[in-house]
Amino acid sequence: MPKMKTNRAAAKRFKKTGNGGLKSGNAYTSHRFHGKTKKQRRQLRGTSMMDVTNIKRYSKMLSTISK
Repeated sequence: MPKMKTNRAAAKRFKKTGNGGLKSGNAYTSHRFHGKTKKQRRQLRGTSMMDVTNIKRYSKMLSTISK
């Protein structure tokens, strides 16, 4: 059976954490900031942890990437 390939699109967007979680950038950060409050813009900076319900699916895409 051949090795499973890493999904390169997912590899560029998500990182595995030490405890096996996944972190990613936030959506809604590319344009149209005039419609968002300062609080929204501030909270969209940086990265956030992926929801537990999606971790299994996305971990499979990143199968060959270790921590």
